[in-house]
Amino acid sequence: MQATDMRNMTADELKAHHETLLDEMANLRVKLVLRQLDNPMRVRALRREIARAKTILRQKQAGAR
Repeated sequence: MQATDMRNMTADELKAHHETLLDEMANLRVKLVLRQLDNPMRVRALRREIARAKTILRQKQAGAR
């Protein structure tokens, strides 16, 4: 998901998306350990998407204060 799409989300939607990403990361880590991961670059992309979501969420919280 692009940063512009995330910026258009509400804070609650962004939190839900962040939780979904964390769940997906947990699943990917299990698959990575079991050597069942098809695309190892997905871990890197997902880690960056999680960071992007956290940054935008933090910016929204700071802007609301």
